[in-house]
Amino acid sequence: MKTMGATVSTRNQVFTPPGRIRRGVIHTAVITRRNLLRIARLPQLLVMNIFQPLMFIIVFNYVFGGAIGQATGGDNYINWFLPGILVQTALFGATATSVGITEDLTAGVIDRFRSLPMARSAVLMGRTISDIFRNVVVNLLMIGLGTLMGFRIEQSWGEAVLAIALALGFGYSFSWVMAWVGLIAKTPETAMTAGFLPLFPLMFVSSIFVPTASMPDWLQGFAENQPLSVLADTIRGLMTTGQYDSGDILLSLAWIAGILAVFVPMAVRTYRRTVA
Repeated sequence: MKTMGATVSTRNQVFTPPGRIRRGVIHTAVITRRNLLRIARLPQLLVMNIFQPLMFIIVFNYVFGGAIGQATGGDNYINWFLPGILVQTALFGATATSVGITEDLTAGVIDRFRSLPMARSAVLMGRTISDIFRNVVVNLLMIGLGTLMGFRIEQSWGEAVLAIALALGFGYSFSWVMAWVGLIAKTPETAMTAGFLPLFPLMFVSSIFVPTASMPDWLQGFAENQPLSVLADTIRGLMTTGQYDSGDILLSLAWIAGILAVFVPMAVRTYRRTVA
């Protein structure tokens, strides 16, 4: 290794800083592809990642929509519910990151990655970026199914695209939370439990399913200001109700940036200790 950071030698290969970046991008793309192919080849992952969110839409709209829809002030409950379920799907989809990382750790896959001359950043980056691609597919399928069930985008397409981008960004930020959980969990079962249990109260004490105004006064303050409600209300405003302003968008972006600022360093440090 030469001084002043001019070059970096890895396993008899010498990389300039631009070469390191290119190497990291290529390795991240390989890991991303590997994770996506794994989902496509395992039926249980397809069910959890793709078909489960679609079943949520069907069940909530047709089973609970008639009763819950009254609280939203309209008969078309799907227009209230679907923007919120985009947030919930991003949240639950991120749990696949924790389970996948723990499975790779226990199976020795990450040890094999470590023995290769590959960028260390590729493992975590590839895992979290694959979540974005998966969420794009799931979001499009959900909107397509919702359209068949009566969902209509009532704002501009530009606003709708921004709404989907916020949902994807939130899902990506939460993937880093789950990456950290996966690295500290001992087994895939522990990772799934540690990922799901805190999410259930957070999900139901939010505006994903019903307006927070229908909740008790002592609960409303938390429900209105927690990140799921902030994202759900902003996405709903961008897609259907039009009830949003620039402050809502900035607050949503602040939550996404804040989660990334906290959990990316935590996950990276934990990963380095794990593979050291």
